[in-house]
Amino acid sequence: MAEPITAATAQPAFDIVDFRRALGAFVTGVTVVTTIQADGSPRGFTANSFTSVSLDPPLILVCIAKTAASYAVFSDTHRFAVSVLAEDQKHVSGVFASKATDKFTQVPWSTRKTGSPVMDGAAASFDCTTHQVVDAGDHIILIGRVVDFVQTSSSPLGYCRGAYVNFSLSQDALAAAGARAKVGAILEHRDGLVLVDTGKGLGLPTGIKLDPASDPASLHGVLAKLGLRVHLDFLFAVFEDGSGKEPGVHIYYRGRVIPNGSPWLDSSVRIVPLSQIPWDDVSDAAVRSMLERYERERRQDAFGIYVGDSEAGTVQPLGLAH
Repeated sequence: MAEPITAATAQPAFDIVDFRRALGAFVTGVTVVTTIQADGSPRGFTANSFTSVSLDPPLILVCIAKTAASYAVFSDTHRFAVSVLAEDQKHVSGVFASKATDKFTQVPWSTRKTGSPVMDGAAASFDCTTHQVVDAGDHIILIGRVVDFVQTSSSPLGYCRGAYVNFSLSQDALAAAGARAKVGAILEHRDGLVLVDTGKGLGLPTGIKLDPASDPASLHGVLAKLGLRVHLDFLFAVFEDGSGKEPGVHIYYRGRVIPNGSPWLDSSVRIVPLSQIPWDDVSDAAVRSMLERYERERRQDAFGIYVGDSEAGTVQPLGLAH
């Protein structure tokens, strides 16, 4: 019989930052959690710590840090709602992740049975009465009994490894680029970042399309030729570059080299520590600018997706409140 778990059980000494990054490997949705305060005013925050609990009775939960500004309100509320954001609602996530005092004037919302606000246009929303509040370390677990819900056909907004995950953006970008695409990858190796010596300077592995690996002109074909077995995670940048000899749409993914999956590497491959990238040797100015952003966001562990051109565009990072 297994030994019972007690408070005296020795706990491993975790590096909290690494632990948080490991948890970030789990792809989640992005939600806005809301309630009505005692004075009748709405209150809400962005969270990805949401999950279903039970079908009978219908229960869901969300975790809230005891250090969160909304902790006191939600730990004592009798009703709340959870809106699962659609992939076109990054701005809603940003509003409720901020410390703005006028959040509810910046987004459209409505109410259902309990009177708690739900976000208009959400992929789904759940209106709840409070079923139980459970103390759990530096968080509480707020369990709600669903009394009403709405679902739509909208694709949900995702979140993983510090970045939004837009499940349709990658394919949309590739389809829009057509024959003018340049598809590349920013790859992390255990010893640093993967760069390629092009003979004219350092660059990134790139092809003219993503697949198949049997086509040497595709990104996966180029990676195979370089001896790199990789896992591509998510889109990092899409930009139009009208300068130079190869104008067109540039699409870059971020990913990682599979551990022990590359028994040999082409002589042109350079593995460079992220803090030691020789910026002057990166031949393409647009790629250099993109890599500088990658290095900065990697240090901050907060990625975003850049969409624009080689001169100007937008990046929408996400900082989630718990």
